[in-house]
Amino acid sequence: MSVTRAQQPVAIPSVRTRTKLAHPALFLTGIVLVALNMRACLAAVAPVLAEIQQTFHLSATASGLITTVPALFQGVGAPLTPRLTRRFGTERVVLGAVLTLGAGVLVRVLPSALALYLGCVVIGVAIAVLNVSMPGLVKREFPARAAAATGLYSTATLVGATLAAASSVPLEQALGGGWQASLGAWSLLAVVAALAWLPQVLRSRQAAGAARPGAVSPAAPAGRPTDGIWRSPLAWQISGFMGVSSLLVYILVAWLPTILADHGMDRGEAGLVFAFSNLLQVAGAFLVPLLAGRMTRQRGLAVAMAGLNAAGIALLLLAPVSGAWAAAAVLGVAQGGSFGLALAFIVLRTDTPAGAARLGGMSQAVGYLVAACGPVGAGALHQLTGGWTVPLALMLALAGAAAVAGWGAGRNRTL
Repeated sequence: MSVTRAQQPVAIPSVRTRTKLAHPALFLTGIVLVALNMRACLAAVAPVLAEIQQTFHLSATASGLITTVPALFQGVGAPLTPRLTRRFGTERVVLGAVLTLGAGVLVRVLPSALALYLGCVVIGVAIAVLNVSMPGLVKREFPARAAAATGLYSTATLVGATLAAASSVPLEQALGGGWQASLGAWSLLAVVAALAWLPQVLRSRQAAGAARPGAVSPAAPAGRPTDGIWRSPLAWQISGFMGVSSLLVYILVAWLPTILADHGMDRGEAGLVFAFSNLLQVAGAFLVPLLAGRMTRQRGLAVAMAGLNAAGIALLLLAPVSGAWAAAAVLGVAQGGSFGLALAFIVLRTDTPAGAARLGGMSQAVGYLVAACGPVGAGALHQLTGGWTVPLALMLALAGAAAVAGWGAGRNRTL
C-alpha cells in the first residue's frame, strides 16, 4: 500500500435523486440525532451506579464492568462494520444500529444481572457500528467540509453524554420507576433518531433504483476497501493517537471525582468539577476539528492536545485540590479536542468513503480495546500503591506517547 501526498478530496461517482430527502440539512439533522445517542446511554449510568450495585448486590469490580463491557465490545465490533456497510449499504446499517442500541438499552434494565451485562454487550456493538459508519458517511456527503461535519457530530456525541449525566437522577425522580425507568427512557431517543434517519434509507433506495448500469449507489461506500491497512504505519499512528487519548479519557471519567475526594475535596464539589470538565469537552470537540480542516498538517494541533492533557494531569499531581478547577478546564478542552481530532484524522487521511470506513474500523477497534483497560488498570495501581501518584505519573507518560503518535498522524499524507 502506498502513501501519497494529500490531494483534494476525490469525487465519488454516485446517483443523486432530486428529492427533498437529499437536502443536506435533513442529512445533518439525522447525523446529529444519531450522534446524541452514541454516549448518552453510557453517561446516564454513572449517577445511578450505586443503586444498580445495590439492586443486584454487585461488587465494586462487577459494577465497574457495566462501563467497561461496552467499551470492550466497541473495540470488538468495529472491524466488522465495513463488511456490513458493503453488503447492506451504510444508511440501512446505521438505521439497524440505532434500533439495536435502543433494544440494548431496554435489555439492560430487565430485572436480571445477566440481562444487565447482555444489554451492555448489545449497546457496545451498536455504538461500534455507528462509530465506524459515520466517517464514511461524512466523507461521502461532505468531501470538501469533512472536518467541519466531523466536528458537528463529535460535538453532538458529547452533548448527548452531558445531558444524560445531568438528567439521569431528575428522570429517576420524575418517572418514579427507579434507575430502570431512568435508563430505559433513553431508548426513546434512539427511536427518535431512527425516525429522523428513515429519509436517508428511502433516499438510498431511490438512488439504487435510478442507478444506471455500472453506476455506484450512495447506499454503499464507493470503491474497494483500502488493502493492507493494518500494515500501514500511518494507520497505526492514527490508531495510537485515538487509543491513548481515549485511555486517558476513560481513566479520568472513572476516577477523577474519587481522586479529588481522596485528597480532601468535598464529594459534592468534586462532582461539580467533573461536570465542568465534561462541559468544556464540548467546546474542544467542536473547535479542534474546525481548525484541523483548515490545516494541511495537524502535527502541532495533535501535540498541543497531548500537551494540554499533560498539563492538566500535572496539576492533579501537584495541586489536586487548589488546582482542581484549572485542571478540569485544561483537561476538558484537551479530551474533547483529542476526541474530535482523532475522528477528523479518519476523514482527512483518506481519499474515499471506503478508506474512511476501513480506517475508522481499525482505529476505533484499537482505540476502544486500549481504552477499556484504563479504568481497571488505574484502579489496580491505586490499590497496589495506596495512592494516586503512580497512576497519574503513568498518565503523564501516556500523554507523551499520544504526542508522538499525533505527530505522525498529523502528516500531510493519505492512505
